[in-house]
Amino acid sequence: MATERSFHDSLIDEDPQKALEGLNEALQGDPDNAEWLCQRAYAYILLKNYSCAVEDAKKAQQLSPGLSLAFMRTGVAEYHLSQYESAHAAFTQGHQLDVSEKTFEIWIKRCEEMLDEKTQNSSVDTKPAGPHVKYDWYQTESQVIVTVMAKNVPKDGVFVNFTEQQLSASIRLASGENYNLNLHLLHPIVPQQSTFKILTTKVEMKMKKTDAIRWENLEGEGQESNIKHFNPNEYPSSSHHSRKWDKMVVDINEEEKNEKLEGDAALNKLFQQIYSDGSDEIKRAMNKSFTESHGTVLSTNWKDVGKRKVDVSPPDDVELRKY
Repeated sequence: MATERSFHDSLIDEDPQKALEGLNEALQGDPDNAEWLCQRAYAYILLKNYSCAVEDAKKAQQLSPGLSLAFMRTGVAEYHLSQYESAHAAFTQGHQLDVSEKTFEIWIKRCEEMLDEKTQNSSVDTKPAGPHVKYDWYQTESQVIVTVMAKNVPKDGVFVNFTEQQLSASIRLASGENYNLNLHLLHPIVPQQSTFKILTTKVEMKMKKTDAIRWENLEGEGQESNIKHFNPNEYPSSSHHSRKWDKMVVDINEEEKNEKLEGDAALNKLFQQIYSDGSDEIKRAMNKSFTESHGTVLSTNWKDVGKRKVDVSPPDDVELRKY
């Protein structure tokens, strides 16, 4: 027996496959030989069959709990299987059995390094993949409107690309994060007549329908057999519950009315509101004064402008030129 065991020891490094064959034969006659099981585990490790190596090494531990080599073989095989915690435990227990064997200390340090790296990678992976932003949609006879519920988006923080059947939007949120929205639309749109608007509470994208049909869904492949005439009282939505769409449209219009604009945009909105709410005389005065003055005068006093021609009156720092 001693001669046969010595033969296997010297052969494993040189030819692990041949050593494995000899050990298999020897263990058939003595299946509970802990030292031979450790040798076969080593042969399996050299052949990169780590699962079988673990099985033999752990069996050797049970047969001979004081055999430090069995814990060494277990730890090495589990390390290569990326089972760093159990490998660390095996090396630690083996080192307690043989404190003079410095190899255990090297393997323990390797396991600790891999466990630290695994912890760092795990903490990175658990970070949120991206901002959680909701969006919704509704439609009119001529438009499909997509609303992204994002507050205080910077005026220069939105990029939207419309194609015939695709909507792509990149929105920089107030937090500094980017939110991307990519939709493959159910039916074609007219990109040139599609627009977007940045409001204080949302980003709104209006897409011009190619055909005045009712969309059953926002996304998907268009199906001619499902096309229906538009019914303004039916608004399909991305939500799964009913909504009072007429009220929602009124709320949106009210919000746009209360939107705080600046500069020329605020002034133009004011003129539009005056014209919209004005009497027929006010509207006539505004039209006449604006047209006759080539856009340099806008009056609401019909009694004044109705009885005379309104002269051109450019600002003081502007020179009027005739072409």
